[in-house]
Amino acid sequence: MSKVVKKKEKNIPVKLSRKKSDGKVKSTAVHEEKPIIRIKIKAYDHKIIDHSVRQIVETAERNGAEIQGPVPLPTAIKKFTVNRSTFIDKNSRDQYEMRVHKRIIDILNPSQKIIYALENLNLPAGVSIEIKM
Repeated sequence: MSKVVKKKEKNIPVKLSRKKSDGKVKSTAVHEEKPIIRIKIKAYDHKIIDHSVRQIVETAERNGAEIQGPVPLPTAIKKFTVNRSTFIDKNSRDQYEMRVHKRIIDILNPSQKIIYALENLNLPAGVSIEIKM
């Protein structure tokens, strides 16, 4: 017997099983979650990361996958302040920053064909990808 229980705005199928102990009927719920591939993408250039995300989404859709995202995460900014000269003029400084742009894509119900297509994807240099199942 399958039943859909709403939990945090998501529909998760639940199997109900009944056990008898001491003449009483107890019911326990076992949650069945769908398999998800979560892809985290990082890059220094926002144009490259957007191009890479577009490639990943097109590849997954071509192979018949459900996709959630891409979700832009906050950009991590590292700032560095350096003296211009080594000995004199202490008030003269340069400031540099590094921006790391991030995106997340979730692929629901992935098949072996989708996983194989994502592994063989040719992405530009400077893009870091982390895939979790």
